Amino acid sequence: MAKSNLGIICFCAVLAWNSAAGQNLLDDGLSVRKQVENTYVSQIGVKEVGANTGPQVEAYLATTRLRSGHAWCAAFVAWVLTQNNVSNPKSAWSPAWFPVSRVVWQRNGRKIRLPLPGDVFGIYYTNKSRIAHVGFIHRYSDNITITVEGNTNDTGSREGDGVYMKRRPSRQLYKVASYINE
Repeated sequence: MAKSNLGIICFCAVLAWNSAAGQNLLDDGLSVRKQVENTYVSQIGVKEVGANTGPQVEAYLATTRLRSGHAWCAAFVAWVLTQNNVSNPKSAWSPAWFPVSRVVWQRNGRKIRLPLPGDVFGIYYTNKSRIAHVGFIHRYSDNITITVEGNTNDTGSREGDGVYMKRRPSRQLYKVASYINE
């Protein structure tokens, strides 16, 4: 009896430690943030077949209830988060990803904390007067941010051909939102 109680106490202590460390662990032992990171990294190299079409692009778009032919950077973000059971707007409209309650960092403004892997970044386009491209923060520093984003290309276009890991000047980031509750 004493051994089984000790095992339960140890198990509870590990759970308490993981919770105190801010890690919500999944069944496979990975934090939600790490699982999201693994999912978006696994998609690097996915390419369109045609313009805004292809099997995987259509899967991303379906998450936002759109069909092939639509811009899909935000649909990619929605698909990744949905694959990991992370509540999100499931919107293909980039501005929808940045309600005040979710913004953790803003250029020349709100800075609750530094961006983390799995956070969603937005880039503001003056010709559209809004955020018009989104993706994931992979690694952040004050000067350079490594991102993973869909519907981009080697030059960083918002109308690209695939999922890429990009190296962007951090000054390009306009807002960063967090949907991972850890």
